[in-house]
Amino acid sequence: MHLTLKKETTRPPQMNSLQQQARFDEFVYEFNTERPHEALDMKCPKDVYMPSQRPYSGLPEVEYPFHDKDILVTACGRICMHRKKINISTVMAGQRLGLKEVDEGIWIVSFMHHDLGYIDLEQKTLQTIDNPFGSRLLPMS
Repeated sequence: MHLTLKKETTRPPQMNSLQQQARFDEFVYEFNTERPHEALDMKCPKDVYMPSQRPYSGLPEVEYPFHDKDILVTACGRICMHRKKINISTVMAGQRLGLKEVDEGIWIVSFMHHDLGYIDLEQKTLQTIDNPFGSRLLPMS
């Protein structure tokens, strides 16, 4: 699917992001409503899709009782600590993060139960750690 998406929507690329988005939207519509899929017994996704019966109520209220403080990520993906702006990610905009000082000027940053990385206040950067959401592979013995 990703190769097909790339071939049909980015070659040639459109003149601007709005035109490119329109190409993506057209592809998604065709992919879901007009193209039969072998994995779906030659049916289109729209023919087999059923909305979930469970309502989505969003994330639970996040608390960090074992952290020194919590902080809200701004709409532009930053946090402000000690008058320093530190880029986190726009993906985290509006989310509350937990911060715990682990050494002088070194803070661990957590989202829910996942440690995302460390902030060094001198460098004003978030140093990421291993992807907490990725697969856990053990080295072969």
